[in-house]
Amino acid sequence: MNRITPVAPPRSGSAEKPARSGIAEQPARSGSASLPAGGIANLSRRGLLGAAGIGTLLLGFGLPTAARAQKGPQISRHATAVAAYLQIRADGSIRLLSPFVEGGQGISTSSAQIIAEELDADPAMFVVECAPAGAEYQIMFGDQVRFTGGSFSTRASYTTFRKLGATARAMLVQAAAQRWGVPTAEVTTSPGQALHAASGRSLAYGALAEAAAKLPVPADASLKDAAQFRVIGKSVPRLDIRAKSTGAAKYGIDSAAPGMLQAAIAHAPRLGQESAALGNEAAVRAMPGVHSIHKLPGAVAVLADRWWRARKAVEALEIGWTGGTVAEDFSSAGQLAAFKAAAGGAAQVAETRGDLDAGLRGAAKVVEAEYDAPYLAHAQLEPPSALAAFAPDGTLDLTMPNQAPEMYREVAAKLAGLEPGQVRIHSPLLGGFFGRHFLYDTANVFPQAIALAKAAGRPVKVIWSREEEFRRDAYRPLSYTKLRAGLDAQGMPVALQAVAVGEGPLGRHMAGFLANPKVDDSVVEGLTEKPYGIAHHRVDYVFAKQPVNIGFWRSVAHSMNDFFYESFLDELATTAGRDPFEYRMALLSGSPRHATLLRAAAELSGGWKRGPYQAADGTQRARGCAMASPFGSEVATIAEVSLKDGEVVVHHLWVAIDPGQIVNPAIVAAQVRSAAAIGLSSALLEEVVFEKGEPQALNFDAYPILPPSRMPQISVRIVESGAPMGGVGEPGTPGVPPAVANAVAALTGQRVRSLPLARARLGTT
Repeated sequence: MNRITPVAPPRSGSAEKPARSGIAEQPARSGSASLPAGGIANLSRRGLLGAAGIGTLLLGFGLPTAARAQKGPQISRHATAVAAYLQIRADGSIRLLSPFVEGGQGISTSSAQIIAEELDADPAMFVVECAPAGAEYQIMFGDQVRFTGGSFSTRASYTTFRKLGATARAMLVQAAAQRWGVPTAEVTTSPGQALHAASGRSLAYGALAEAAAKLPVPADASLKDAAQFRVIGKSVPRLDIRAKSTGAAKYGIDSAAPGMLQAAIAHAPRLGQESAALGNEAAVRAMPGVHSIHKLPGAVAVLADRWWRARKAVEALEIGWTGGTVAEDFSSAGQLAAFKAAAGGAAQVAETRGDLDAGLRGAAKVVEAEYDAPYLAHAQLEPPSALAAFAPDGTLDLTMPNQAPEMYREVAAKLAGLEPGQVRIHSPLLGGFFGRHFLYDTANVFPQAIALAKAAGRPVKVIWSREEEFRRDAYRPLSYTKLRAGLDAQGMPVALQAVAVGEGPLGRHMAGFLANPKVDDSVVEGLTEKPYGIAHHRVDYVFAKQPVNIGFWRSVAHSMNDFFYESFLDELATTAGRDPFEYRMALLSGSPRHATLLRAAAELSGGWKRGPYQAADGTQRARGCAMASPFGSEVATIAEVSLKDGEVVVHHLWVAIDPGQIVNPAIVAAQVRSAAAIGLSSALLEEVVFEKGEPQALNFDAYPILPPSRMPQISVRIVESGAPMGGVGEPGTPGVPPAVANAVAALTGQRVRSLPLARARLGTT
């Protein structure tokens, strides 16, 4: 589970040997500065990190233009790199080194499923581990980069993995033919074995693997016709479910190394502050188990023999803080006001068609509205951690949750004063991610672990407490959009403008991915590329700096922009006196794929009805609908709601998704349900509020997420249109907030334009 949010119950699956990325015994690095117990070292920017040539640490990264030019999946050089990816063992089990990190999204299972289809093997025989950092596994964007995110893993590797499986099968067939002295054309396969029908002979893959590995790798292994698929398109059981159900699965927080110390951290209350004097240093050094105290950039750490002792000690420290890059008077409300003031400033055109000004001039009526959404935390179940251990030869092992091993290795090597090849990245299962484990300045644990391991001369595991995680998260950005539409005499939109203000994580951290360097796609996506037939349409982008650290969050800008756009579309329907479902259907007359999907959602719900209407239990209910087009997939969502004591009760969500093509229906449905759950949680409850430069919520008591009692039933229908494969991990999120808000408007007549809904006074006039 990624968060403490109820989702669909897990399906039983086959056994899997858990991937173990723990570090073997790592003696202290020779030449390291060993600190006496109770000592204190200054590891500030001008201390140890500065000595490594780092100076101010900025964990930003970008990609060359060629990387962002690669839009879709393609067969890469990895398609024939069998030895790098597959190891067929004597017992018939198959070890797959996957380029992707498993974080509950099912990528290990679907990757095994794709390869097994062409290899002619049983997916249950696969043992999947995350591959180490290395060029062999940089499988996306023209083989230039590897990361797990953007709902891109399966669609980026689908064709390549099919070819990989087919190549491995061809080598096994050739090995069998040579063993039997028959033509390869006479050799066939069934799951896990080669067959020679004429003689009735068979050989298990495990018996052929050694000979097959010595053969030349064919470059032209043919792929199956889709009509022959045996496992692709089937609900193959998850490979990791038994290990997770029995507690055998190992996460980063479970990692250990002989002789390691454990570290707890106290971060500065405001970003950019540095520690000054420690008022009770001697008393804390004398606490049980304490090894030493260290100053870090923006933080203070205590090393101890146990983490709980380290935490109690760091909490007892009397720390004075100075400076700060986030102003003492910074607040969420002030940031929103600044965005509103900037909305009339110079803008970049993100998308345009027709003539917006002419369309507005000719409109019978103009409707305007402003929408906003708050900062959000990732609120993952597993707190951030990192284990750093220097080997006697000076090389470094890092075990930590991450979504991009090569990117982490590059930065870790610089911090440690090593070459990238001297750093080994171990990528365990992720206990939640949603974009949390990318390289964000001040939001990563591993720089602290490296610095502390160097200073202590021993392996060090750092774990951030829940409070430190909330304090130093890379938050989903606060966002604001101003919308304006011109309606014709029949109330249909002929012109629509959206002005998005702010800064997004793509421009901040991964500018190399921007198609237009002047427009941050992670601010405008969800406002652009809408399917509706509006003749004059323009999306403008106004850059406005976010002072706090921002990051990717599940479905990125779609998570707020689809709420803005789809809620505004309902406002237009209401202004026109039209049913919002029929209003959308009229606007989708030129897009049969989207019209089909919206009808599928309505059919799934038992037929569209807006309400208000009385349910069988006597409650007054209403429904809302919304569309979204995130990450190459299309989604239609319908929500049914009522009110109880002024609080929104969501009874049912119906989600129809068209990802073009799929690998595993059960995984798709589970991902849609989990994405819908986080979308609902954000719509109803979640927000990070800044006051006096500090986030006010530092744990789940002040940052509530959706409890089991408020989890609705979620029904999912998968519509395979045959379009190019889209993502499935995030598309279920963005349609939920607008569908719920639109249902609330239908029920109460109140239009909520600012999330979360918990802040609204519903059912009052």
